Amino acid sequence: MSLKAVHLVFVTALTALALGCGIWFLKLYQTPSGNRTDLVLSCVSFAASAVVVVYGRHFLKKLKEISYL
Repeated sequence: MSLKAVHLVFVTALTALALGCGIWFLKLYQTPSGNRTDLVLSCVSFAASAVVVVYGRHFLKKLKEISYL
């Protein structure tokens, strides 16, 4: 497995994890006991997922000549 394939797997997993945490914190904020910290953590998680996607695209463009195997 090449470095490119490993990065693709980890970027995908990290994006899914960050989006899942963002949705989870947003749902916690919408409960009666939700506080502002949940909203802030939700925004941070969504921003982190966007940053990871940008990093993944940059990495794939940088190594476009290298195969996935």
